[in-house]
Amino acid sequence: MRRFFLLLLATLALSGCGYNDFQRLDEQTKAAWSEVLNQYQRRADLIPNIVATVKGQANFEQDTLTKVVEARAKATSIQISPETLNDPQAFERFQQAQAQLTGALSRLLAVSENYPTLQANQAFRDLRVQLEGTENRITVARNRYIQAVQEYNVKARSFPTNLTAKIFGYPPKPSFTVQNEAQISTPPAVDFGPAKK
Repeated sequence: MRRFFLLLLATLALSGCGYNDFQRLDEQTKAAWSEVLNQYQRRADLIPNIVATVKGQANFEQDTLTKVVEARAKATSIQISPETLNDPQAFERFQQAQAQLTGALSRLLAVSENYPTLQANQAFRDLRVQLEGTENRITVARNRYIQAVQEYNVKARSFPTNLTAKIFGYPPKPSFTVQNEAQISTPPAVDFGPAKK
C-alpha cells in the first residue's frame, strides 16, 4: 500500500512539472520552424526563374541581378537543423541572410518598374505574383513560429515549470527580431508643402 501511495504521489508530482508540455511545445516550435523553412525554400526556388526572366532584358542592371543571386546563394548555404532553434548565434546568422535576400529582391522588383517591356512580360508578372504570395506565406509562417516560441518560452520561464526546463535542458528559444528596430521606430517625416523643383 505504501508503494502505491508513493507511486501515486510521484505521478501527481510529475504531472505538474510540465515535462509533457515541454515535449508538446518543443515539437510545436519545430513544426512551425519547418513551415518557415518550407516557405523560404519556395522563395529560393522561385528566384532562378525570376533572374532568368529578367536576364532576357539586355539592358537590365546587372549589379541588381548579381546581388539577388549572391544573396540567394548565401541564404541557401546556411545549414539549418532543429538545433538551430537553440543556438541564438546560428539563428541570427540565418535571419541576417534571409533579410539580405529580402532586401535584394525588393531592390530587384523596385528597379524592374523602370523597364516597361519587362513589366509587359507575362512570365515576369506571373513570377512576381508568386513571389509576392510567397512573401505573404513567409510572414504567416513566421507569425506562427513566433506564437509557438512565445508559448514555449512562457512555459520555460514560469514557476514551477522553469525548474523542469532547467533539469531537462529546455532553454528559452530565440524568436524572430527586426534587424533595424531603431530605424523603423522613428516616425517618418511627412511634408505636404509645395514640391521643390
